[in-house]
Amino acid sequence: MSLKILYEDNHIIVVVKEENLLVQADNSKDLDMLTIIKSYLKKKYNKPGNVYLGLVHRLDRPVGGVMVFAKTSKAASRLSEQMRSNKITKKYIAVVHGKTKKHDRLVNYLIKDKNTNTSKITTEENGKLAILEYDLIKHFNNMSLLDINLKTGRSHQIRVQLSNINHPIYGDQRYGIDKLGIQIHLWAYELSFVHPVKKEFMKFKHIPIWAK
Repeated sequence: MSLKILYEDNHIIVVVKEENLLVQADNSKDLDMLTIIKSYLKKKYNKPGNVYLGLVHRLDRPVGGVMVFAKTSKAASRLSEQMRSNKITKKYIAVVHGKTKKHDRLVNYLIKDKNTNTSKITTEENGKLAILEYDLIKHFNNMSLLDINLKTGRSHQIRVQLSNINHPIYGDQRYGIDKLGIQIHLWAYELSFVHPVKKEFMKFKHIPIWAK
C-alpha cells in the first residue's frame, strides 16, 4: 500500500491515514498504519531487526486524515506529553445530517464500553470530560459541513457528541442513521504541534475530496 508522507525527519514522520485502515494491529489481522510505516522505514534506511515507531495518537478505523508518529523514544515521550496537556491541536471536517448552528461548544462526559467498543454520554461522576467546538462552513441539502476543533481526545468523541445533538455524521454506521455502504464523512484535516526536538511550531493540512 502506498504511503502519503507530508513530512519526515530524523525524529518524526507525518502521514495521511487512509479511510478504513487500522492505526494499530488488532485481532482482525488487517493491515495497519504502524506496520506500513515500519516497513517503509526498514526498506528506506535498510534497518536490520525491529524498527522503532512511537504511536502518539489514534484515529478511528473508518476515519482518515493527518497523523504524526515518532521515530525515536525521546520524540514519542515529548509528543505524548503535548497530547496529554492538550498542546496538540486537532481539527476535523465533517458532513452531518440537518442544519446546525453557526457555532457551538459541546461539553459532555463520556464512558466507553470495552465489550461493544462504543462510547456513550454519562454523568460527570462516571465519565471523562469531552469538549469540542465547531463552526459551520455551509448548509446544503439539509446537511451541514462543519469545521471541528477537538479539545479532548476521547474514544469516538466527535461521533457521539454530534449524534447526541441530533446531527449524526453522514455515513456513520455506528452512531448515525445511514445504511451500510456509505463512507463516514469525518476527516482529520489539520494537525499542529511543537516539534519535539527542534522546538519549531508545525502545522499540516490535508483536505478530503468530498470537502473541497
